[in-house]
Amino acid sequence: MFNNKNMQNTTSVLEFHFIQLSEDPDLQPVLSGLFLSMYILALLGNLLIILTVSSDSHLHTPMYFFLSSLSMVDIGFISTTVPRVGGDIQTHCPVISYVGCLTQMSLFIIFGCMDSMLLVVMAYDRFVAICHPLYYQVIMNPSSCGVLLLGCFLLSLAELLLHFVAVLNFSNCEDYVEISTFFCDPSELLKIACFDTVTSSIVRYCAGALFGLPSVSGIIFSYFKIVSSIMRSPSSSGKQKTFSTCGSHLSIVCLFYGTALGVYFSSSLSHSPRSVAVASVMYTVVTPTLNPFIYSLRNKDIKTALRKILSRAF
Repeated sequence: MFNNKNMQNTTSVLEFHFIQLSEDPDLQPVLSGLFLSMYILALLGNLLIILTVSSDSHLHTPMYFFLSSLSMVDIGFISTTVPRVGGDIQTHCPVISYVGCLTQMSLFIIFGCMDSMLLVVMAYDRFVAICHPLYYQVIMNPSSCGVLLLGCFLLSLAELLLHFVAVLNFSNCEDYVEISTFFCDPSELLKIACFDTVTSSIVRYCAGALFGLPSVSGIIFSYFKIVSSIMRSPSSSGKQKTFSTCGSHLSIVCLFYGTALGVYFSSSLSHSPRSVAVASVMYTVVTPTLNPFIYSLRNKDIKTALRKILSRAF
């Protein structure tokens, strides 16, 4: 049972203070405009992908079903952080309440984990399409796609539960806590949660082992099988078509995990909180902004469907 003292200590934190990306007042309007521009660009790009996939019957396939799902998740992912940081820059008051911080962290984990899981599912989809083409329609039927999407969501909830239980403990803290990023980053909250560093490290490593490692392993395994299958193909045109099909997905995988690893190593090696915050911008803002443009510029089917939409519109 919980005693009253513990309950009071657990809820002693009233608000969290974020670090400012720049203390130069002349840069504040520039940063605010930059964040707003990238947010609008991300919304328009991802909405365009969703509209294109839904309006063209030729794109009603598992591959583009997961792509449109990824675009919806990216909209949620960038909406979790960017509108608030833009407002904080304008008001010069980077503060969030205790409940607001836990809410932002929860949404960030759900959308971030869904993003990661969908990249794994898309790699699996390409693996089945290339290595088992005769069984593709049977394996990747609508029911299977729905189950895979539901599985991504349930795994995201599981990761959220792991972090949520850990960061609820802010006992013996002050009325406010300073966070070394511009949003409620789960890893930063684990660092400042009021329990010993060993427990914090265990939670972080468990989260990585349970969710991060299987995701990366699944993508590596899928592409190992894909490359092995391509190498056995005698047709050079078939190889080129396969590589072009997988190129967009691989670009997004490298961008997503590359920036995530950059943030991780920055927080581990850098002693400057501001440099960690700047690295986080790449992971939380740049990646969901570039994803739709990587697919639209590198994917022939998407470009063809976009031309049809534009020709009908004009």
